[in-house]
Amino acid sequence: MTKWVYAFGGGQAEGSGSQRDLLGGKGANLAEMAHLGLPVPPGFTVTTEVCTYFYAHEHQYPDTLKGDVAAALAHVGRLTDRVFGDETRPLLVSVRSGARASMPGMMDTVLNLGLNDRTVAALAASAKDERFAFDSYRRFIQMYCNVVLDLPSHGFEEILEEFKERKGFMLDTDLAAADWQAVIERYKAKVLSETGKPFPQDPMVQLWGAIGAVFSSWMNSRAKTYRRLNTIPESWGTAVTVQAMVFGNMGETSATGVAFTRNPSVGTHELYGEFLVNAQGEDVVAGIRTPQNITEAARIAAGSDKPSLETVMPEVFRSFVETTQLLERHYRDMQDMEFTVERGKLWMLQTRNGKRTTKAALKIAIDMAGEGLITREEAVRRIDPASLDQLLHPTLDPKAKRDLLATGLPASPGAAQGEIVFTSDEAEAAKIAGRRSILVRAETSPEDINGMHAAEGILTTRGGMTSHAAVVARGMGKPCVSGAGSIRVDAAKGTLSCAGVVLKKGDLITVDGSTGQVLRGLVPMLEPELSGDFSALMEWADASRRMKVRTNAETPADAQAARRFGAEGIGLCRTEHMFFEGDRIVAVREMILADDEAGRRAALAKLLPMQREDFKQLFGIMSGLPVTIRLLDPPLHEFLPHTDGEMDEVAASLGLSADKVRRRAQDLHEFNPMLGFRGVRLAIAYPEIAEMQARAIFEGAVLAGKEAGEVVEAEIMVPLVMTLAELDLVKGRIVAMAEAVAQETGVTVPYTVGTMIELPRAALKAGEIAGSAEFFSFGTNDLTQTTLGISRDDAASFLGPYTAKGILPADPFVTLDQEGVGELVAIAAERGRRTRPGIKLGICGEHGGDPASIAFCETLGLDYVSCSPFRVPIARLAAAQAAIEAKSGASNEKHRTV
Repeated sequence: MTKWVYAFGGGQAEGSGSQRDLLGGKGANLAEMAHLGLPVPPGFTVTTEVCTYFYAHEHQYPDTLKGDVAAALAHVGRLTDRVFGDETRPLLVSVRSGARASMPGMMDTVLNLGLNDRTVAALAASAKDERFAFDSYRRFIQMYCNVVLDLPSHGFEEILEEFKERKGFMLDTDLAAADWQAVIERYKAKVLSETGKPFPQDPMVQLWGAIGAVFSSWMNSRAKTYRRLNTIPESWGTAVTVQAMVFGNMGETSATGVAFTRNPSVGTHELYGEFLVNAQGEDVVAGIRTPQNITEAARIAAGSDKPSLETVMPEVFRSFVETTQLLERHYRDMQDMEFTVERGKLWMLQTRNGKRTTKAALKIAIDMAGEGLITREEAVRRIDPASLDQLLHPTLDPKAKRDLLATGLPASPGAAQGEIVFTSDEAEAAKIAGRRSILVRAETSPEDINGMHAAEGILTTRGGMTSHAAVVARGMGKPCVSGAGSIRVDAAKGTLSCAGVVLKKGDLITVDGSTGQVLRGLVPMLEPELSGDFSALMEWADASRRMKVRTNAETPADAQAARRFGAEGIGLCRTEHMFFEGDRIVAVREMILADDEAGRRAALAKLLPMQREDFKQLFGIMSGLPVTIRLLDPPLHEFLPHTDGEMDEVAASLGLSADKVRRRAQDLHEFNPMLGFRGVRLAIAYPEIAEMQARAIFEGAVLAGKEAGEVVEAEIMVPLVMTLAELDLVKGRIVAMAEAVAQETGVTVPYTVGTMIELPRAALKAGEIAGSAEFFSFGTNDLTQTTLGISRDDAASFLGPYTAKGILPADPFVTLDQEGVGELVAIAAERGRRTRPGIKLGICGEHGGDPASIAFCETLGLDYVSCSPFRVPIARLAAAQAAIEAKSGASNEKHRTV
């Protein structure tokens, strides 16, 4: 019979840390901490399988679940010497979500569950503190109403604020027990008014309401957005953990906090975190109160006048430090922990692998390998390749003038600049319009996930280093300044004010998440310096990597940038990108508008020296590394003007009639140019184009070789081939040019001729095509379009719903469609190798920089991937991880033999 509920506590647990898929991250880690003998409040976890059942059976539960939950509750009661719903010694519980992947703040939590008009008196008596009991009850009502009854929190906040204002109170802590009782009565009246029913008094009704709400929150909009942004499958579901309450708000000997075993912003080996005396957990992360530092060193560094945990509760601090060290050694990773101190006793509520910035992730991985906690290969596997993008972009120039507006906490490093927006909708609208924005809020909440993703950076006036804004921004790699308390935000008026300065929505600001500074205007940026931990990790990755990583580049600047990032050659030089500047576009248009071959050759003769110099520079920058040059690919109409004014201008510059230019543009117009007169078809119709480009390649290689003092090898790629006959015709022209240049210069340039596989027919006939092609480069952009029948330029309108509904697992233009396009790549690779065993194979579409696609390429044994310059480090790391996975036999990819 299926086991739906797993208990933990009292130094024992039915589950273990290895059961993340079943118990979720929270439940698995609580079970593991119980096995380690750590002080964990007892509880039980309702498995992710119940969540799956819940959605498959229209929000119904398995028949035995209620009995299982009742038995588990009774077990928790025995461990705590309390009874759920009892009016003398009531057991109170928290109900929390816990998916297998951490989703901070995305799903719902209910604390203090089990309180009602009778059990609150019992809590007051046992705690000997009426004020604490009624404060806990009002917290429970507000949280339960928001999570379970779907009543907005702000309605309850308004009641409380109005009460405090009438009484002349400034802080919640000013309210006495009788005050909280009065507030509670108003809360209950609001519930009755809004729902037509009284606030539920039966603890069991409360419990099942909370369990159902947590399972339902798996499908709320913010959770869906977070899963989409972080590629978390909907099918995983969430577990629900029910745990005995411990209270951090029972006076000055109680506290609650959040801590990391290392600094999640920069990675230094130091206990990092915050706590509040006489508070519950949500007070720390919500930014309602300013938290205190845990260590005395951190307090001094922050310049805080509030005492640290180390000085306020030294015995608790020592116990906590020992616990954090044990957890880091056990999990062999930086831990993010939640804890509560109840009247001097430490309780651990949660541990998980902590989210961190990329800079911190690199340092932590390198340091842990140096400490012997993990191996170098494990360090390589620890870093998300896509996250390296955070390190490859500019930061603020330290020498630039800064117009300082305010200073907050450096919550997530890096710099961002853009126009001020005050809502998530405004951030999304700015992004759609192509404008950069900074999301400015008093504090963020989980509902802001869309806006945080759309904005370049986040600025909040409240909250600490572990607030929602800080944690989510770090996970996204977004710069964030939090707790900038000198700033006042009036979202309704659309203004931000500080020290007499008033800025409006749309005004430009810069935030520096590394220093906490908020600056007026735009500050100059500097290119990143990739050294230290980054260099060490890349060195370790390269030692594990099998596939080579090349770049897609046509300009000297791109080629040089790619070399700095470790590119091992050029996998795709798109020659048409060289034709659009200055005199070049004039010569190209002259060639297109020519009446005969002689006219075309005359125009191409003007382009020859330009192309020759281009190729010479690329060969020189790559200094002996392979350079794959693709012959002209796009349809000719792309080079012609489109408006009447432009056509008149071109006609005048070439001494032609405007009518002739218009007729030629009309003749070249195509209804579906992607499948039209382009690629190899241009070289078949106008072989003189291929001849000019081949000559320029060989002459450029001769010149580069003379300058470098070594032989330069060229790889010439013919695009859009669908038959061997096409390739043979063009290859014949290339061979003729190679022989001519060798005879003229006395230098024989070594070269290979290959093709880009971007049509399904080419993949299926790869064995035949390999008879002439010496290499294949898979153009996965066009291969995806021609295989799926989807235009990349027109797919945005429907790909979103396709991925959201699970029809496609991901955007196929971002991550390779392995079952369809991938199958064709596998077929072509296998058939090409059968004909030519040593054939060189690579991909050069955008997928060459996507980690999941790179892992697939490793399973097929491709020789290289090629990507844009800034994605080269990402590809290097992803290729290393794929090789390590393949070597360990842990890869989940399937290599299907065709």
